[in-house]
Amino acid sequence: MVSIDLLLNAVVAGILIGGFYAAVSLGISVVFGLLDIANIAHPLFVITGSYFTFYLNSNFGLDPILVGLILMPLFFVIGNIVYQSYYHFFEKQGAEPLRGLVFFFGVLFLIEVSIIITFGVDYQLVEAAYLGESLNLGIVNVSYRLFIPFLVGVLLTTGLHFFFAKTFYGRAIMGVSQDSLALSLMGADPVRIKSVAFGIGIATASMAGALLVMILPIEPALGREYIGRVFAVAVLGGLGSVKGALFAAIILGIAESLTATYFGAAWSSGVSFGFLLLVLAVRPAGLFGR
Repeated sequence: MVSIDLLLNAVVAGILIGGFYAAVSLGISVVFGLLDIANIAHPLFVITGSYFTFYLNSNFGLDPILVGLILMPLFFVIGNIVYQSYYHFFEKQGAEPLRGLVFFFGVLFLIEVSIIITFGVDYQLVEAAYLGESLNLGIVNVSYRLFIPFLVGVLLTTGLHFFFAKTFYGRAIMGVSQDSLALSLMGADPVRIKSVAFGIGIATASMAGALLVMILPIEPALGREYIGRVFAVAVLGGLGSVKGALFAAIILGIAESLTATYFGAAWSSGVSFGFLLLVLAVRPAGLFGR
């Protein structure tokens, strides 16, 4: 007989972890979904944000969320630099997408090696007074270690959704994903717009990294585990749909939590991707794709 307590706690944990998955996947939803750039190095930018957060937290006692916010402008600039390099050496030359993928493979390994040289391979975790606390709601126990990343992930997703819907740059990014030529005829520079979009995608990685190191200990190779997951969320939610990424992330979070609870953690990723394949068989554009 299925325990109601166990089931409810598994579902709640899945929803909470789904909010975190959304934060991690936002950058891919923007870069891959709108710019058609398969930045497989994105999870390593998340890990970089985690290590920056760990360093500033352990040495200066800064709150992880505050560190994530402080790092966002820096990561935005880094994202601009990465895109400009990609544009001049690959996109401008009309190179095939596969060659661009090799570029991001190089970025991925460069970041991972740099982290290993700087921080070593030991597991690291941040400290904050609230991380060990939890909220008891009857038979459901809500850990702040999961609830705060969920809340921040939802706020970040909501903010980015309104940015695309209400601002000039947001609408321009949506426009450049549909017709770069038409956008240029309206006086906007498609390369600049793409650079801003890529920068925004990388900027979200700093906050996602701060959330990740709050949830579990980090090590340099951890980013590889998220490569498939972030692309799965972006595709399942509908390429380019920020709102879709949030709902897809929560669906995958619940699927993984239920599977890990009843069948073991080793099966959780397989079930999530199986669900992804099932949805795409019925709706190839994803849940919120156009």
